[in-house]
Amino acid sequence: MDDDSIDTRQPESVAAVLKVFAILQALSERDETGISELSIRLAMPKATIYRFLQTMRSLGYVRQEADSERYGLTMKLFELGTKALQYPDLVELAKSHMQALADQTGETVHLGMLIDSEIIYVHKVDSRHMLGMYSRIGRRAPLHCTAIGKVLMAWEEAGRRDRILAGCDFKRYRANTLTDHAAYVAELERTRAQGYGQDREEFDDHIRCVGVPIFDRLNQPVAGLSVSYPTFRFNEAREPEVVQMLTQASRTISQQLGCTQFPLDPPPTARR
Repeated sequence: MDDDSIDTRQPESVAAVLKVFAILQALSERDETGISELSIRLAMPKATIYRFLQTMRSLGYVRQEADSERYGLTMKLFELGTKALQYPDLVELAKSHMQALADQTGETVHLGMLIDSEIIYVHKVDSRHMLGMYSRIGRRAPLHCTAIGKVLMAWEEAGRRDRILAGCDFKRYRANTLTDHAAYVAELERTRAQGYGQDREEFDDHIRCVGVPIFDRLNQPVAGLSVSYPTFRFNEAREPEVVQMLTQASRTISQQLGCTQFPLDPPPTARR
């Protein structure tokens, strides 16, 4: 956290708000954090940190571990965050389909949406195997090297896509990561042509993903649905079957969101 983000020259009430959100942001970056660590990271006195934490705890937004000075966020903040979703019913509509996909594939299933120039996982169903992809609801991930990021950009309107990608840093995460804008645009064209996106060990080591977009009543992409595999369990011959399952799930969810002309379906044959 940048210490300069808290401007002590602000009126006291404004400075207090800035401190509250600085503490919440710091707590969101680690599962459990102590007062001393927060004091160092945020350059705030321990007494100030403690006072704010106790207030947030009394309101139900922060929890304190038993017999310790370590604090974490509660589900009340997640509940608050879900109200910011543009499509608040999306997670509920997707849950049963995601569970079915996880049951059929045995792998981790994610639902992701756009936030700034990244994606954020808004729901997931874990793999039934011990080894799977590490992730959590609320985790952000890059647009340029994830299957969900690719499908959201591949079906996005060109002007808006360019504005979004202007904020993308094309950071290299793994050897296979695409770091060139032109190469990424070409990848988006391939993604749209084949009807699904792929992550070929581009973001996480030894993880392959396939994903499809979900569309709203304007037939615009609003989310992505993906299945993630450890590379040693990825069966390329079965990929078309998994894509078909993903597409069917997306079609149903999209229709429930009001989509009338599902973009992943081939155009109807022109009448002669």
